[in-house]
Amino acid sequence: MKKHHLYDFWFHQTAVPLALIIFCPPIVFAFLYTNTQLNGSLSAFWQLLTDKGLVGTFSVVWQPYFWGSVTAWKILALFSLLQLTLMRLLPGKIKEGPITPKGHVPLYKDNGLAAFLTTMALFYLATQPLQLFSATIFYDHLAEILGALNLFSLAFCFFLLVKGLTFPSGKDAGRSGNWIFDYYWGTELYPRLFGWDVKVFTNCRFGLMIWPLLLWSYAAKQQQIYGYISDSMLVAVALQWIYILKFFIWESGYLRSLDIMHDRAGYYICWGCLVWVPSIYTFSTLYLVTHPNQLGWPLAFLLFLVGSVCIAINYLADRQRQLVRATQGKCLVWGKAPLFTIANYTTESGQQKQNLLLTSGWWGVARHFHYVPEILAAFCWTVPALFGHFIPYFYVCFLTILLFNRALRDDQRCANKYGKDWDNYCSKVPYKIIPYFI
Repeated sequence: MKKHHLYDFWFHQTAVPLALIIFCPPIVFAFLYTNTQLNGSLSAFWQLLTDKGLVGTFSVVWQPYFWGSVTAWKILALFSLLQLTLMRLLPGKIKEGPITPKGHVPLYKDNGLAAFLTTMALFYLATQPLQLFSATIFYDHLAEILGALNLFSLAFCFFLLVKGLTFPSGKDAGRSGNWIFDYYWGTELYPRLFGWDVKVFTNCRFGLMIWPLLLWSYAAKQQQIYGYISDSMLVAVALQWIYILKFFIWESGYLRSLDIMHDRAGYYICWGCLVWVPSIYTFSTLYLVTHPNQLGWPLAFLLFLVGSVCIAINYLADRQRQLVRATQGKCLVWGKAPLFTIANYTTESGQQKQNLLLTSGWWGVARHFHYVPEILAAFCWTVPALFGHFIPYFYVCFLTILLFNRALRDDQRCANKYGKDWDNYCSKVPYKIIPYFI
């Protein structure tokens, strides 16, 4: 193997995964501490780091919450048990996922929306009429919850690594030969435990389901502290709730996305959805708890309107592609018959398959144009934090990098999968994300 190939292999399969495994957990707790104890000031955190050093900062920022708490473990256990129960018991149509490289077609029960509505209703009943606990419970125990979640997730990812090597759920499993990369990327594409799909649980029923509850808890905490909920908090929470509701309406579509189809169940996906999503994705709204900015209703309504339109466009774009593929192109897109490219491919088992690559509607604008409204929607629910500190905007920056990287990864995967048919498609839709720019 040539020297530059060895370096590329080491960098992408060892150095980068190891760095993310080591540094992402402390970043979560550093941001949490900065958000809640340092008024969102990164310069104040830097001063803490300068004064106390790495070990001293660790003892302040993370050590008190490293093991979680009894309360935190109880909250997580009850929440997880609820979601597993809803996955199993709530009715829903059985939907097929995309065929895997080994020829397997995964099956899912499409009951995500029912699970979302049930979860929110139960939280309301428990915190309001029954008053079993305060709606601020997630905020009040947030550091402990993230400490417990982090420990569980790191151990769970190791379990998934071993499971994929010793008793995989199907043929779409294997290892790279690099233990670090295998832990980071995972060894199974569709692991299941006692009939529960692991990625559906971690990605959808935990990460995406706890997100709106955290937002609810943040708004309740602001109400408790100040006696009111600011219009900035209302806009931020409302937009994210619409976004999450849209996700659960579209959940069966998500199960045909890059996360599910190609990313294995390892640290990257599972730790990310169990820890990174509940923390980093909500930190802009966490900042608002103690920064109750009043935007004024004209600006608040404008942000809500623009954000809602962006979420709607993101949903409609995904819906267009689903509809065209489900009907084999026998439908209307923007009032006209859809234009598409027929892309042929061969599975690892030798089966000949084809997909329809839409070249009209939103998908005629750019190959991944739907990422643009998603980023703009995130900006709309972040900008109510105004511009005092950078930390509320970390998620928007992270999301932009993530989605641009995902677009590049998806293009490369499709080029390898479809060959000349992909080249034909790209000639019809030349821009990756932003028309006339990239």
